[in-house]
Amino acid sequence: MSDLQALYDDAMFDYSTGEFGAALETLRRVLAEDPVHFDAQLAVAMCHYRQGDFATAIAEGHKAEKLRPNEQLVHTNLSLFYMKSGDKKTAEHHGLQARIASWKQDMKAPGTAATPGAAAADDGLQMAQPKPQAFKMPEKFPDQPWKKRPAPPPPPASPPSPNSPE
Repeated sequence: MSDLQALYDDAMFDYSTGEFGAALETLRRVLAEDPVHFDAQLAVAMCHYRQGDFATAIAEGHKAEKLRPNEQLVHTNLSLFYMKSGDKKTAEHHGLQARIASWKQDMKAPGTAATPGAAAADDGLQMAQPKPQAFKMPEKFPDQPWKKRPAPPPPPASPPSPNSPE
């Protein structure tokens, strides 16, 4: 594991334990080494949000948006940030953008990777599939008594009339 990944993992641990200041410090070090680290940029915005600094969270969220403009999570977070800051119209705009981004992800063909080159690496790692078993169709299907209609009931016997000879 690289040092950058270890730093990011430490920051996420701090974030998960509620130490947002320490997480923010560590994430800033990650971004100093790799300014285009998308996950770190997104986490910086969330740290500011958790600390109640919505204006800075919005600014940091827009930096993440520049890195990946069609990412659903970016727009979801920005919608949350704007809603908490009181700007409902912009929050709804980013909520719509998040929904559109999710639709764009669904339009990708099944089995295609999100990142180029990942599909080629995964091709050789597919599990061996068992061969389908051959089977013979029966020539005659068994009786299906539940499908047979019951015989109609016999008509009721009519009572003898009072004028009939008996």
